[in-house]
Amino acid sequence: MRGAPVLSLDSLVRLRRALQAAPGTPRRLPVPDGMTAPMGCDAVAVPARLGPMLMPRLPRVGCVYADETHWWWLVPSDSDYALEWPAPARYATGALLSGVPDLPGLIHRPDGTFPYTPPIPLYLAVCRLTGTTPTWSRRISA
Repeated sequence: MRGAPVLSLDSLVRLRRALQAAPGTPRRLPVPDGMTAPMGCDAVAVPARLGPMLMPRLPRVGCVYADETHWWWLVPSDSDYALEWPAPARYATGALLSGVPDLPGLIHRPDGTFPYTPPIPLYLAVCRLTGTTPTWSRRISA
């Protein structure tokens, strides 16, 4: 017979904070236990219908969270620098989600200790699926 799973102190603190969050308060996507985020964490959300189409287009998939309406990818902080993420994608600085009643569930956890999906391949895949030209490829008119 197996005993109850053992939770680290970090997990218990995260659970307590999640339970105490007031309605309407932005909630942070957690970095799973055993993983580190030395570059900080932001998140990119796309409509749930695009999620399954993005997964096979990426060379590496980091932590992915999902609910009925959106999928969120953890990316290193400042992955929006010099990039305009195309609609309907949304960029969440600090991996803070607003307007979600509950945190989405983790549906993919990569091997290793880093939770990140490489942002440039994710950006290019989102651009391709949305029919958007990447910002650095757009024509500049004088």
